[in-house]
Amino acid sequence: MDLRKTVIGIELGSTRIKAVMTDTSFKPIASGDFEWENRLENGIWTYHYDEIVTGLQTCFSRLKDDVRQKFGTELTTTGAIGISAMMHGYIPTDKNWNTLCGFRTWRNTITGEAAEKLTQLFNFNIPQRWCISHLYQAILNKEEHVKDIAHVETLASYVNRLLTGENNIGIDDASGMFPIDSTRLDYNSDMADKFLALTGFDIRKVFPKVLVAGQVSGKLTKEGALLLDPTGKLEAGIPLAPPEGDAATGMAATDAVRVNTGNVSAGTSDFAMIVTDKRLGVHREIDMVTTPSGKPVAMVHCNNCTTDINSWVNLFGEFAEKAGFDIDRNRLFTLLYSVSLEGKADCGGLMSCNYYSGEGVTDFDGGRPFFIHRPDSQVTLPDFMRTHMMSAMATLKIGMDILRAENVTIDKIFGHGGYFKTPVAGQRILSAAIGAPVSVMETAGEGGPYGMALLAAYMIWGAGESLEDFLDDKVFKDSRTQTIMATDEEVKGFDTYIGEYKKALEIERKALEVFNA
Repeated sequence: MDLRKTVIGIELGSTRIKAVMTDTSFKPIASGDFEWENRLENGIWTYHYDEIVTGLQTCFSRLKDDVRQKFGTELTTTGAIGISAMMHGYIPTDKNWNTLCGFRTWRNTITGEAAEKLTQLFNFNIPQRWCISHLYQAILNKEEHVKDIAHVETLASYVNRLLTGENNIGIDDASGMFPIDSTRLDYNSDMADKFLALTGFDIRKVFPKVLVAGQVSGKLTKEGALLLDPTGKLEAGIPLAPPEGDAATGMAATDAVRVNTGNVSAGTSDFAMIVTDKRLGVHREIDMVTTPSGKPVAMVHCNNCTTDINSWVNLFGEFAEKAGFDIDRNRLFTLLYSVSLEGKADCGGLMSCNYYSGEGVTDFDGGRPFFIHRPDSQVTLPDFMRTHMMSAMATLKIGMDILRAENVTIDKIFGHGGYFKTPVAGQRILSAAIGAPVSVMETAGEGGPYGMALLAAYMIWGAGESLEDFLDDKVFKDSRTQTIMATDEEVKGFDTYIGEYKKALEIERKALEVFNA
Protein backbone atom coordinates (compact mmCIF):
# COMPACT_ATOMS: atom_id res chain seq x y z
CA MET A 1 0.00 0.00 0.00
CA ASP A 2 1.42 3.38 -1.07
CA LEU A 3 0.21 5.78 1.60
CA ARG A 4 1.05 8.77 -0.58
CA LYS A 5 -1.61 7.60 -3.04
CA THR A 6 -4.28 7.96 -0.38
CA VAL A 7 -6.13 10.96 1.04
CA ILE A 8 -7.96 11.50 4.32
CA GLY A 9 -11.07 13.54 4.99
CA ILE A 10 -12.03 14.34 8.60
CA GLU A 11 -15.39 15.91 9.40
CA LEU A 12 -16.49 17.19 12.79
CA GLY A 13 -20.22 16.55 12.53
CA SER A 14 -22.93 17.22 15.06
CA THR A 15 -23.00 13.69 16.53
CA ARG A 16 -19.64 12.24 15.54
CA ILE A 17 -16.20 13.08 14.25
CA LYS A 18 -15.35 10.76 11.39
CA ALA A 19 -12.26 10.16 9.25
CA VAL A 20 -12.46 8.46 5.84
CA MET A 21 -9.47 7.34 3.78
CA THR A 22 -9.72 6.77 0.04
CA ASP A 23 -7.17 5.86 -2.62
CA THR A 24 -6.96 6.55 -6.35
CA SER A 25 -10.08 4.43 -6.92
CA PHE A 26 -11.99 7.11 -4.96
CA LYS A 27 -13.71 4.47 -2.86
CA PRO A 28 -13.55 4.58 0.96
CA ILE A 29 -10.99 2.02 2.13
CA ALA A 30 -10.67 2.77 5.87
CA SER A 31 -12.36 4.87 8.53
CA GLY A 32 -12.44 5.83 12.19
CA ASP A 33 -14.85 7.83 14.30
CA PHE A 34 -15.67 9.36 17.67
CA GLU A 35 -19.17 10.02 18.95
CA TRP A 36 -20.00 13.24 20.73
CA GLU A 37 -23.03 15.39 21.53
CA ASN A 38 -23.57 19.12 21.83
CA ARG A 39 -24.41 20.48 25.29
CA LEU A 40 -26.86 23.16 26.29
CA GLU A 41 -24.97 25.28 28.83
CA ASN A 42 -26.33 28.58 30.14
CA GLY A 43 -28.77 28.66 27.23
CA ILE A 44 -26.04 28.13 24.59
CA TRP A 45 -25.45 25.02 22.49
CA THR A 46 -21.73 24.21 22.58
CA TYR A 47 -18.92 21.65 22.44
CA HIS A 48 -15.89 22.04 24.71
CA TYR A 49 -12.54 22.87 23.08
CA ASP A 50 -10.73 20.02 24.83
CA GLU A 51 -13.38 17.65 23.47
CA ILE A 52 -12.55 18.81 19.94
CA VAL A 53 -8.94 17.72 20.39
CA THR A 54 -9.85 14.47 22.20
CA GLY A 55 -12.34 13.65 19.47
CA LEU A 56 -9.84 14.28 16.68
CA GLN A 57 -7.20 12.13 18.36
CA THR A 58 -9.61 9.27 19.05
CA CYS A 59 -11.02 9.40 15.53
CA PHE A 60 -7.53 9.38 13.98
CA SER A 61 -6.36 6.58 16.28
CA ARG A 62 -9.28 4.42 15.16
CA LEU A 63 -8.48 5.20 11.53
CA LYS A 64 -4.91 4.04 12.17
CA ASP A 65 -6.23 0.82 13.73
CA ASP A 66 -8.47 0.19 10.72
CA VAL A 67 -5.58 0.73 8.27
CA ARG A 68 -3.35 -1.58 10.31
CA GLN A 69 -5.99 -4.32 10.46
CA LYS A 70 -6.93 -4.14 6.79
CA PHE A 71 -3.53 -3.54 5.18
CA GLY A 72 -0.91 -4.43 7.77
CA THR A 73 0.49 -0.92 7.41
CA GLU A 74 1.27 1.77 9.96
CA LEU A 75 -0.41 5.05 9.00
CA THR A 76 2.52 7.48 9.02
CA THR A 77 1.65 9.75 6.07
CA THR A 78 -0.89 10.37 3.32
CA GLY A 79 -1.11 12.36 0.10
CA ALA A 80 -3.37 15.04 1.56
CA ILE A 81 -5.74 15.76 4.43
CA GLY A 82 -8.95 17.77 4.44
CA ILE A 83 -10.79 19.11 7.49
CA SER A 84 -14.48 19.90 7.43
CA ALA A 85 -17.04 20.63 10.12
CA MET A 86 -20.50 21.87 10.94
CA MET A 87 -20.92 25.24 9.28
CA HIS A 88 -21.55 28.54 11.01
CA GLY A 89 -21.17 29.18 14.70
CA TYR A 90 -18.70 31.42 16.46
CA ILE A 91 -15.15 30.99 17.79
CA PRO A 92 -13.60 34.40 18.66
CA THR A 93 -9.92 34.60 19.60
CA ASP A 94 -7.54 37.34 20.70
CA LYS A 95 -4.31 38.41 18.98
CA ASN A 96 -2.51 35.42 20.52
CA TRP A 97 -5.21 32.99 19.30
CA ASN A 98 -6.61 32.40 22.78
CA THR A 99 -10.34 31.59 22.68
CA LEU A 100 -12.49 34.29 24.26
CA CYS A 101 -15.72 32.41 24.92
CA GLY A 102 -17.21 28.96 24.48
CA PHE A 103 -17.82 27.69 20.96
CA ARG A 104 -21.33 28.76 19.91
CA THR A 105 -22.70 26.27 17.40
CA TRP A 106 -25.04 26.56 14.42
CA ARG A 107 -27.86 25.29 16.62
CA ASN A 108 -28.17 28.51 18.62
CA THR A 109 -31.01 30.93 17.90
CA ILE A 110 -29.83 33.76 20.13
CA THR A 111 -28.91 36.32 17.45
CA GLY A 112 -32.33 37.37 16.15
CA GLU A 113 -31.79 41.11 16.60
CA ALA A 114 -28.42 41.05 14.84
CA ALA A 115 -29.64 38.87 11.96
CA GLU A 116 -32.63 41.11 11.31
CA LYS A 117 -30.62 44.35 11.36
CA LEU A 118 -27.88 42.93 9.11
CA THR A 119 -30.43 41.58 6.63
CA GLN A 120 -31.87 45.09 6.34
CA LEU A 121 -28.43 46.70 6.12
CA PHE A 122 -27.17 44.37 3.37
CA ASN A 123 -30.50 43.65 1.62
CA PHE A 124 -29.30 40.05 1.82
CA ASN A 125 -30.60 37.29 4.07
CA ILE A 126 -28.32 36.87 7.10
CA PRO A 127 -29.39 33.82 9.16
CA GLN A 128 -29.04 33.70 12.92
CA ARG A 129 -26.44 30.92 12.87
CA TRP A 130 -23.95 32.79 10.62
CA CYS A 131 -20.71 33.96 12.21
CA ILE A 132 -21.42 37.59 11.38
CA SER A 133 -24.73 37.38 13.28
CA HIS A 134 -22.97 36.00 16.35
CA LEU A 135 -20.29 38.69 16.16
CA TYR A 136 -22.76 41.55 15.77
CA GLN A 137 -25.04 40.19 18.51
CA ALA A 138 -22.07 40.05 20.88
CA ILE A 139 -21.37 43.68 19.96
CA LEU A 140 -25.02 44.66 20.54
CA ASN A 141 -24.98 42.82 23.87
CA LYS A 142 -21.77 44.63 24.85
CA GLU A 143 -20.20 41.35 25.85
CA GLU A 144 -16.91 41.65 27.72
CA HIS A 145 -14.87 39.62 25.23
CA VAL A 146 -15.65 41.86 22.23
CA LYS A 147 -12.89 44.35 23.05
CA ASP A 148 -10.27 41.60 22.73
CA ILE A 149 -11.44 40.06 19.43
CA ALA A 150 -8.68 39.83 16.82
CA HIS A 151 -10.03 36.85 14.88
CA VAL A 152 -13.28 34.96 14.38
CA GLU A 153 -13.22 31.36 13.13
CA THR A 154 -15.52 28.50 12.24
CA LEU A 155 -14.90 25.05 13.69
CA ALA A 156 -13.25 23.84 10.46
CA SER A 157 -10.93 26.84 10.13
CA TYR A 158 -10.08 26.61 13.84
CA VAL A 159 -8.95 22.98 13.47
CA ASN A 160 -7.12 23.76 10.22
CA ARG A 161 -5.15 26.47 12.03
CA LEU A 162 -4.27 24.12 14.89
CA LEU A 163 -2.87 21.66 12.34
CA THR A 164 -1.13 24.06 9.92
CA GLY A 165 -0.72 27.40 11.66
CA GLU A 166 -2.50 29.01 8.67
CA ASN A 167 -5.63 31.16 9.06
CA ASN A 168 -7.54 30.00 5.96
CA ILE A 169 -11.05 28.85 5.10
CA GLY A 170 -12.79 27.20 2.15
CA ILE A 171 -15.19 29.44 0.26
CA ASP A 172 -18.34 27.49 1.12
CA ASP A 173 -17.54 27.58 4.84
CA ALA A 174 -16.71 31.27 4.41
CA SER A 175 -20.15 31.82 2.84
CA GLY A 176 -21.62 30.81 6.21
CA MET A 177 -19.56 33.52 7.87
CA PHE A 178 -20.34 36.46 5.59
CA PRO A 179 -21.88 37.01 2.11
CA ILE A 180 -19.56 36.02 -0.75
CA ASP A 181 -18.99 37.77 -4.07
CA SER A 182 -18.87 34.83 -6.51
CA THR A 183 -17.21 36.98 -9.19
CA ARG A 184 -14.28 37.83 -6.90
CA LEU A 185 -14.34 34.59 -4.88
CA ASP A 186 -14.04 36.56 -1.65
CA TYR A 187 -16.12 38.30 1.00
CA ASN A 188 -18.47 40.92 -0.43
CA SER A 189 -16.52 44.19 -0.18
CA ASP A 190 -19.50 46.55 -0.25
CA MET A 191 -21.14 44.72 2.63
CA ALA A 192 -17.82 44.51 4.49
CA ASP A 193 -17.50 48.31 4.16
CA LYS A 194 -21.02 48.75 5.58
CA PHE A 195 -20.21 46.51 8.55
CA LEU A 196 -16.94 48.38 9.13
CA ALA A 197 -18.82 51.71 9.19
CA LEU A 198 -21.44 50.23 11.55
CA THR A 199 -19.13 48.54 14.07
CA GLY A 200 -15.49 49.40 13.45
CA PHE A 201 -14.74 45.72 12.67
CA ASP A 202 -13.17 44.98 9.29
CA ILE A 203 -14.18 41.38 8.62
CA ARG A 204 -11.53 41.16 5.87
CA LYS A 205 -8.94 41.32 8.66
CA VAL A 206 -10.89 39.50 11.37
CA PHE A 207 -12.19 36.53 9.35
CA PRO A 208 -9.93 33.87 7.75
CA LYS A 209 -8.53 34.15 4.22
CA VAL A 210 -10.88 32.67 1.61
CA LEU A 211 -9.61 29.81 -0.59
CA VAL A 212 -11.34 27.74 -3.28
CA ALA A 213 -11.22 24.01 -4.06
CA GLY A 214 -7.85 22.98 -5.49
CA GLN A 215 -5.79 25.49 -3.51
CA VAL A 216 -3.48 24.44 -0.64
CA SER A 217 -4.41 25.62 2.85
CA GLY A 218 -1.04 24.91 4.42
CA LYS A 219 1.01 21.91 5.49
CA LEU A 220 0.80 19.81 8.61
CA THR A 221 3.25 21.20 11.15
CA LYS A 222 5.14 19.12 13.71
CA GLU A 223 2.80 20.47 16.37
CA GLY A 224 -0.22 19.69 14.20
CA ALA A 225 1.00 16.15 13.54
CA LEU A 226 1.41 15.57 17.28
CA LEU A 227 -2.00 17.02 17.99
CA LEU A 228 -3.60 14.59 15.52
CA ASP A 229 -1.38 11.63 16.43
CA PRO A 230 0.18 11.94 19.92
CA THR A 231 2.22 8.77 19.27
CA GLY A 232 4.51 10.87 17.06
CA LYS A 233 4.35 8.46 14.11
CA LEU A 234 2.47 10.79 11.76
CA GLU A 235 4.85 12.80 9.58
CA ALA A 236 4.69 16.58 9.22
CA GLY A 237 4.54 18.28 5.82
CA ILE A 238 1.31 16.73 4.53
CA PRO A 239 -0.67 19.33 2.48
CA LEU A 240 -4.14 20.28 3.70
CA ALA A 241 -7.08 21.25 1.48
CA PRO A 242 -9.08 24.40 2.29
CA PRO A 243 -11.16 23.66 5.42
CA GLU A 244 -14.79 23.40 4.45
CA GLY A 245 -18.28 23.29 5.88
CA ASP A 246 -20.49 20.24 5.83
CA ALA A 247 -22.56 21.79 3.05
CA ALA A 248 -19.56 21.75 0.70
CA THR A 249 -18.65 18.18 1.57
CA GLY A 250 -22.23 17.08 1.00
CA MET A 251 -22.13 18.64 -2.48
CA ALA A 252 -18.84 16.91 -3.27
CA ALA A 253 -19.97 13.54 -1.87
CA THR A 254 -23.06 13.55 -4.10
CA ASP A 255 -21.55 15.05 -7.28
CA ALA A 256 -23.89 18.02 -6.93
CA VAL A 257 -21.64 20.98 -7.78
CA ARG A 258 -22.91 21.79 -11.30
CA VAL A 259 -25.57 24.41 -11.91
CA ASN A 260 -29.12 23.00 -11.53
CA THR A 261 -28.00 20.04 -9.43
CA GLY A 262 -28.68 19.67 -5.73
CA ASN A 263 -28.46 17.49 -2.67
CA VAL A 264 -30.19 17.02 0.63
CA SER A 265 -28.11 16.17 3.67
CA ALA A 266 -30.19 14.76 6.50
CA GLY A 267 -28.97 13.83 9.96
CA THR A 268 -29.22 15.80 13.21
CA SER A 269 -30.00 18.79 11.00
CA ASP A 270 -31.03 18.74 7.37
CA PHE A 271 -30.40 21.06 4.49
CA ALA A 272 -30.95 21.25 0.76
CA MET A 273 -28.32 22.77 -1.52
CA ILE A 274 -29.35 23.77 -5.05
CA VAL A 275 -26.64 25.20 -7.34
CA THR A 276 -28.08 28.16 -9.25
CA ASP A 277 -26.97 30.53 -11.99
CA LYS A 278 -28.34 33.58 -10.20
CA ARG A 279 -28.71 35.25 -6.84
CA LEU A 280 -32.27 34.95 -5.56
CA GLY A 281 -34.38 37.60 -3.92
CA VAL A 282 -34.25 38.05 -0.17
CA HIS A 283 -36.08 35.23 1.63
CA ARG A 284 -35.59 34.72 5.34
CA GLU A 285 -35.99 30.98 4.74
CA ILE A 286 -33.23 30.76 2.09
CA ASP A 287 -29.46 31.21 2.55
CA MET A 288 -27.25 32.09 -0.39
CA VAL A 289 -23.95 30.24 -0.01
CA THR A 290 -21.51 28.71 -2.54
CA THR A 291 -20.07 25.50 -3.94
CA PRO A 292 -16.46 24.65 -2.98
CA SER A 293 -15.40 26.44 -6.17
CA GLY A 294 -17.54 29.52 -5.50
CA LYS A 295 -20.74 29.14 -7.55
CA PRO A 296 -23.95 30.50 -5.97
CA VAL A 297 -26.05 27.99 -4.04
CA ALA A 298 -29.55 28.37 -2.63
CA MET A 299 -29.60 26.65 0.75
CA VAL A 300 -32.58 25.65 2.87
CA HIS A 301 -31.13 24.89 6.30
CA CYS A 302 -33.21 23.32 9.07
CA ASN A 303 -31.85 22.92 12.58
CA ASN A 304 -33.97 19.88 13.40
CA CYS A 305 -34.17 16.56 11.60
CA THR A 306 -33.53 13.10 13.09
CA THR A 307 -33.01 13.86 16.80
CA ASP A 308 -36.67 13.25 17.60
CA ILE A 309 -36.77 10.06 15.50
CA ASN A 310 -33.70 8.82 17.36
CA SER A 311 -35.37 9.40 20.72
CA TRP A 312 -38.35 7.26 19.72
CA VAL A 313 -36.15 4.53 18.26
CA ASN A 314 -34.22 4.48 21.54
CA LEU A 315 -37.52 4.14 23.41
CA PHE A 316 -38.53 1.15 21.28
CA GLY A 317 -35.06 -0.32 21.84
CA GLU A 318 -35.45 0.08 25.59
CA PHE A 319 -38.83 -1.65 25.44
CA ALA A 320 -37.35 -4.52 23.40
CA GLU A 321 -34.57 -4.92 25.96
CA LYS A 322 -37.03 -4.96 28.87
CA ALA A 323 -39.07 -7.57 27.00
CA GLY A 324 -36.01 -9.77 26.67
CA PHE A 325 -35.22 -9.18 23.00
CA ASP A 326 -31.67 -8.40 21.93
CA ILE A 327 -32.15 -6.27 18.80
CA ASP A 328 -29.14 -4.72 17.08
CA ARG A 329 -29.47 -0.93 16.96
CA ASN A 330 -28.94 -0.76 13.18
CA ARG A 331 -31.58 -3.47 12.64
CA LEU A 332 -33.99 -1.54 14.86
CA PHE A 333 -33.53 1.63 12.81
CA THR A 334 -34.00 -0.29 9.55
CA LEU A 335 -37.14 -1.97 10.86
CA LEU A 336 -38.80 1.23 12.10
CA TYR A 337 -37.77 3.36 9.10
CA SER A 338 -39.09 0.70 6.72
CA VAL A 339 -42.41 0.26 8.52
CA SER A 340 -43.13 3.96 7.96
CA LEU A 341 -43.75 3.16 4.29
CA GLU A 342 -46.77 1.10 5.33
CA GLY A 343 -48.41 4.16 6.88
CA LYS A 344 -51.10 6.32 5.31
CA ALA A 345 -49.82 8.97 2.89
CA ASP A 346 -51.10 11.79 5.15
CA CYS A 347 -50.35 9.90 8.41
CA GLY A 348 -54.03 9.38 9.19
CA GLY A 349 -54.48 12.36 11.50
CA LEU A 350 -51.27 11.86 13.48
CA MET A 351 -48.97 14.86 13.82
CA SER A 352 -45.54 15.53 15.30
CA CYS A 353 -43.16 18.46 15.52
CA ASN A 354 -39.47 17.59 15.84
CA TYR A 355 -38.15 20.90 17.19
CA TYR A 356 -35.49 20.26 19.81
CA SER A 357 -34.00 23.69 19.16
CA GLY A 358 -35.05 26.88 17.40
CA GLU A 359 -35.87 26.84 13.70
CA GLY A 360 -35.08 29.80 11.48
CA VAL A 361 -37.20 28.72 8.51
CA THR A 362 -40.38 28.86 10.58
CA ASP A 363 -39.15 31.61 12.93
CA PHE A 364 -38.75 29.77 16.24
CA ASP A 365 -36.12 30.67 18.82
CA GLY A 366 -36.56 27.46 20.79
CA GLY A 367 -38.02 24.00 20.47
CA ARG A 368 -40.35 21.62 22.32
CA PRO A 369 -40.90 18.37 20.38
CA PHE A 370 -44.43 16.99 20.52
CA PHE A 371 -46.62 14.20 19.16
CA ILE A 372 -50.38 14.68 18.93
CA HIS A 373 -53.40 13.05 17.31
CA ARG A 374 -57.14 13.43 17.04
CA PRO A 375 -59.32 11.28 19.35
CA ASP A 376 -60.74 9.41 16.37
CA SER A 377 -57.32 8.71 14.82
CA GLN A 378 -56.04 5.17 15.03
CA VAL A 379 -52.48 5.16 16.38
CA THR A 380 -50.66 2.46 14.42
CA LEU A 381 -46.92 1.87 14.31
CA PRO A 382 -46.69 2.60 10.54
CA ASP A 383 -48.57 5.91 10.87
CA PHE A 384 -46.63 6.77 14.03
CA MET A 385 -43.26 6.25 12.33
CA ARG A 386 -44.40 7.95 9.14
CA THR A 387 -45.43 11.13 10.95
CA HIS A 388 -41.98 11.34 12.52
CA MET A 389 -40.26 10.65 9.20
CA MET A 390 -42.39 13.34 7.52
CA SER A 391 -41.95 15.77 10.40
CA ALA A 392 -38.18 15.47 9.87
CA MET A 393 -38.65 16.72 6.27
CA ALA A 394 -41.53 19.16 6.89
CA THR A 395 -39.53 22.33 7.49
CA LEU A 396 -37.28 21.50 4.53
CA LYS A 397 -40.37 21.19 2.33
CA ILE A 398 -41.55 24.65 3.39
CA GLY A 399 -38.23 26.11 2.18
CA MET A 400 -38.11 24.03 -1.01
CA ASP A 401 -41.60 25.22 -1.94
CA ILE A 402 -40.19 28.78 -1.92
CA LEU A 403 -37.44 27.77 -4.37
CA ARG A 404 -40.06 26.24 -6.63
CA ALA A 405 -41.95 29.54 -6.59
CA GLU A 406 -38.68 31.29 -7.58
CA ASN A 407 -38.51 29.00 -10.67
CA VAL A 408 -35.26 27.40 -9.54
CA THR A 409 -34.48 24.50 -11.89
CA ILE A 410 -33.37 21.16 -10.45
CA ASP A 411 -32.10 18.57 -12.94
CA LYS A 412 -31.14 16.01 -10.29
CA ILE A 413 -31.14 15.83 -6.53
CA PHE A 414 -29.21 13.42 -4.31
CA GLY A 415 -29.77 12.41 -0.72
CA HIS A 416 -27.08 11.52 1.80
CA GLY A 417 -26.67 11.18 5.54
CA GLY A 418 -28.16 8.98 8.24
CA TYR A 419 -31.77 9.60 7.16
CA PHE A 420 -31.05 7.70 3.93
CA LYS A 421 -29.11 4.74 5.35
CA THR A 422 -32.20 2.53 5.37
CA PRO A 423 -32.92 1.68 1.72
CA VAL A 424 -35.96 3.33 0.09
CA ALA A 425 -37.64 4.82 3.19
CA GLY A 426 -35.92 8.20 3.44
CA GLN A 427 -35.74 8.59 -0.33
CA ARG A 428 -39.45 7.98 -0.87
CA ILE A 429 -40.52 10.38 1.87
CA LEU A 430 -38.18 13.14 0.66
CA SER A 431 -39.45 12.58 -2.88
CA ALA A 432 -43.01 13.00 -1.60
CA ALA A 433 -41.95 16.24 0.12
CA ILE A 434 -40.37 17.87 -2.95
CA GLY A 435 -42.41 16.18 -5.69
CA ALA A 436 -39.28 15.09 -7.58
CA PRO A 437 -37.13 11.95 -7.94
CA VAL A 438 -34.43 11.45 -5.32
CA SER A 439 -31.22 9.54 -5.99
CA VAL A 440 -28.87 7.94 -3.49
CA MET A 441 -25.35 6.80 -4.40
CA GLU A 442 -23.74 3.67 -3.00
CA THR A 443 -21.37 5.93 -1.03
CA ALA A 444 -24.19 8.08 0.43
CA GLY A 445 -23.73 6.65 3.91
CA GLU A 446 -20.15 7.94 4.02
CA GLY A 447 -21.39 11.53 3.84
CA GLY A 448 -19.28 14.56 4.71
CA PRO A 449 -15.88 13.04 5.55
CA TYR A 450 -15.92 11.20 2.23
CA GLY A 451 -16.77 14.45 0.45
CA MET A 452 -13.88 16.14 2.24
CA ALA A 453 -11.55 13.34 1.17
CA LEU A 454 -12.64 13.98 -2.44
CA LEU A 455 -11.84 17.68 -2.10
CA ALA A 456 -8.40 16.73 -0.75
CA ALA A 457 -7.98 14.36 -3.72
CA TYR A 458 -8.95 17.13 -6.14
CA MET A 459 -6.26 19.37 -4.65
CA ILE A 460 -3.45 16.91 -5.49
CA TRP A 461 -4.87 14.90 -8.43
CA GLY A 462 -7.18 17.32 -10.24
CA ALA A 463 -4.71 19.71 -11.87
CA GLY A 464 -6.13 21.38 -14.99
CA GLU A 465 -9.69 20.16 -14.40
CA SER A 466 -12.69 21.92 -12.98
CA LEU A 467 -14.11 20.39 -9.82
CA GLU A 468 -17.27 19.53 -11.78
CA ASP A 469 -15.31 17.58 -14.44
CA PHE A 470 -13.09 15.89 -11.86
CA LEU A 471 -16.12 14.55 -9.97
CA ASP A 472 -18.08 13.60 -13.10
CA ASP A 473 -15.27 12.03 -15.13
CA LYS A 474 -13.06 10.47 -12.46
CA VAL A 475 -14.86 9.96 -9.19
CA PHE A 476 -18.46 9.14 -10.07
CA LYS A 477 -18.18 7.95 -13.66
CA ASP A 478 -19.09 4.35 -12.81
CA SER A 479 -20.92 4.88 -9.52
CA ARG A 480 -24.07 2.93 -8.73
CA THR A 481 -27.12 5.04 -8.01
CA GLN A 482 -30.68 4.23 -6.96
CA THR A 483 -33.39 6.71 -7.96
CA ILE A 484 -36.89 6.69 -6.45
CA MET A 485 -39.98 8.76 -7.20
CA ALA A 486 -42.88 8.91 -4.75
CA THR A 487 -46.36 8.04 -5.97
CA ASP A 488 -48.93 10.76 -6.74
CA GLU A 489 -50.82 9.64 -3.63
CA GLU A 490 -47.71 10.13 -1.46
CA VAL A 491 -47.02 13.60 -2.92
CA LYS A 492 -50.63 14.66 -2.30
CA GLY A 493 -50.50 13.10 1.15
CA PHE A 494 -47.45 15.15 2.10
CA ASP A 495 -49.14 18.32 0.81
CA THR A 496 -52.10 17.54 3.07
CA TYR A 497 -49.77 16.81 5.98
CA ILE A 498 -47.83 20.06 5.54
CA GLY A 499 -51.04 22.06 5.62
CA GLU A 500 -51.90 20.53 9.00
CA TYR A 501 -48.26 20.86 10.13
CA LYS A 502 -48.30 24.63 9.57
CA LYS A 503 -51.44 24.89 11.70
CA ALA A 504 -49.84 22.70 14.38
CA LEU A 505 -46.95 25.15 14.71
CA GLU A 506 -49.31 27.22 16.88
CA ILE A 507 -49.17 24.31 19.33
CA GLU A 508 -45.36 24.57 19.23
CA ARG A 509 -45.55 28.28 20.06
CA LYS A 510 -47.86 27.59 22.97
CA ALA A 511 -45.62 24.76 24.17
CA LEU A 512 -42.69 27.18 24.30
CA GLU A 513 -44.77 29.49 26.51
CA VAL A 514 -45.94 26.74 28.85
CA PHE A 515 -42.76 24.64 28.99
CA ASN A 516 -40.37 27.56 29.23
CA ALA A 517 -37.81 26.07 31.62
